Amino acid sequence: MLNFAIETAREAGQILLDKFGRKINVSEKGNINLVTEADLASEKLIIEKIRSHYPKHSILAEESGETNVVVIDGERAWKWIVDPLDGTTNYAHGYPCFCVTIALEHNDEIVLGVTFDPTRNEIFAAEKGNGVTLNGRQIRVSDTEYLKNALLVTGFPYDVRQRENFTRHFTGFTQKSRGIRRDGSAAIDMAYVACGRFDGFWEEGLHAWDVAAGVLMIEEAGGRVSYYDDSPFSIYAPPICASNGLIHAEMLEVLK
Repeated sequence: MLNFAIETAREAGQILLDKFGRKINVSEKGNINLVTEADLASEKLIIEKIRSHYPKHSILAEESGETNVVVIDGERAWKWIVDPLDGTTNYAHGYPCFCVTIALEHNDEIVLGVTFDPTRNEIFAAEKGNGVTLNGRQIRVSDTEYLKNALLVTGFPYDVRQRENFTRHFTGFTQKSRGIRRDGSAAIDMAYVACGRFDGFWEEGLHAWDVAAGVLMIEEAGGRVSYYDDSPFSIYAPPICASNGLIHAEMLEVLK
């Protein structure tokens, strides 16, 4: 299944790359959130391939919602969780920071996750219990021990103006860390935590398809993921705090 997810993500990513920088149709899903014809084409390919190879599996996809839900022998069926284009606003503006991200859930547990960045030809792949790789090479989180030496990353939720704690958190981390980046793709941000490019990540307002693969990657790479109060995290209910584990407690102090 992991090889299938990798191959599918690569094919979908190629669709994005082929359309990138060209004049494409862009529509709005709200005042700010966008969807492009590239999102739809990528998702169509992914869903068709899943239905072809795993017709009894269910699919949760950003643009299509939940489809093809099947329960077998009283147990929750396998569920593919798909974001066909994470970083749509970047993509629509010609900013080359976007990806395809695919995860597979079984019995409420993420068992594999893949994130493909076609502009850098980087594919991050994780399987429960078997670690995480970048282009086939095993990766680990960073060994940064203190928040003051950490490079963090976050995202701005679409309703940031209604989130009174966001500015306080951002200011706190700006004062206590080495620096903060905002790239506009949560899936890439989390993959970068898994490979040690970033030391920590926090964000509000995300969805399951944004974080499912990344959560598994960070945990398989030796990091930690939790809510702001350090309770266990669910991909279906943000906010999220993720780190290399070493700076996690300090991050949670800022997020109180």
